[in-house]
Amino acid sequence: MSASNWPSNQPDWQERFAESDKAAGIEITEDFEPFVQRNDVFNRAFWDERVSSKKTLEFFKSYRVGFKPRKGAGFSRKDLALRNASWSVSDLFSNRSNEAGKREGFQSLLEVDSPIARDRIEVEDEINFTSEVKSAAKLFGADLVGVTEIDQRWHYQTRVDVRDFSETETDLPEGMNRVIVMAHAMDFDLVKTYPSALAGAATGAEYSHESAIVTQLVTFLRQLGFEAHGSMNDTALVIPYAIKAGLGEYARNQMVITPEFGPRVRFSKIFTNAPLVIDQPRQSGVRQFCNICTKCADACPVKALPYGPPKAEQVDQSTIKGVKKWTADCVKCFGFWAAMASDCAICMRVCPFNRPYDSWKDRLFLKVAFSRFRKLALWWDNKSKRAERAKPEGWWKN
Repeated sequence: MSASNWPSNQPDWQERFAESDKAAGIEITEDFEPFVQRNDVFNRAFWDERVSSKKTLEFFKSYRVGFKPRKGAGFSRKDLALRNASWSVSDLFSNRSNEAGKREGFQSLLEVDSPIARDRIEVEDEINFTSEVKSAAKLFGADLVGVTEIDQRWHYQTRVDVRDFSETETDLPEGMNRVIVMAHAMDFDLVKTYPSALAGAATGAEYSHESAIVTQLVTFLRQLGFEAHGSMNDTALVIPYAIKAGLGEYARNQMVITPEFGPRVRFSKIFTNAPLVIDQPRQSGVRQFCNICTKCADACPVKALPYGPPKAEQVDQSTIKGVKKWTADCVKCFGFWAAMASDCAICMRVCPFNRPYDSWKDRLFLKVAFSRFRKLALWWDNKSKRAERAKPEGWWKN
């Protein structure tokens, strides 16, 4: 499925999703254009001299054998080894089709290993069937599951051929009308050690988990006779899909805040033609809270996160055009990653919604934060030591 005929189809898609956009808090402007995957800042690091540098190349190399530990807590050989090991299962999937110019789960769909059964099961109760599919996803390891409609606006105009980082056609077959979105919670104690290579293990572990989970659920659906295609960061932007599937709300730190885990989640998706009932987006009060909170922007070392209200401006080509939202400077952000030779999620760590939610105090905070007393919740969070960085060596000892 391609959005290459945009904007000729814009009025139809805009009108069709106007109601659900409003319910999700998504605001589209007249100059909207689907995103070109080649312009993603990670892809630009390989072809755009404004992003590419010796440091960016060293950043990618640091995830392989031969990495060099550096000074600083959380960047020892043991920390880097754990981070890189956490990615190992995801790497097995993503490297399978490199010779064909595909990096599965990142620049292209996960390759399908299971054929579709010739005889499709008869679904008499779509609500019950949707519940059963969600139960299967939870069994395989998904922490949250939602369903929404295919929305071509969020699909990349073109995907990237990783042999030369040129543009090529997306490879999602026609006929898909549903998207299953799954959230995968990151380890709370590891996230508390950001910025560190050790903390990066929380990210890699969930990419490896979701590679397996997506593959298992795709196989389940295909053996029932439905077409299904697994996806991680490839093919389409996952954040708007997660919001539309009712899993959370968009925040100043560019993340989706879920009531269950705050911003501490990774998302995956499955495109399918299975008869699933869609979930409704929910707005509990994240935007209202972010309007008075700037903790993520204050904590960003390179000031890549925005202040003020959401705006419909394109910071540079690595951000989507025509969506009114909080938008980060991706080049500044990735530049800091490259200098540190590891991912940074300070903005995730300091976010007031980053809590384990296993105590009555955390649940009370959420209730107050989503009420008209949100300033009290922010004051309460400011008085706490919740956002302080944990010492990486403490994680190993515990």
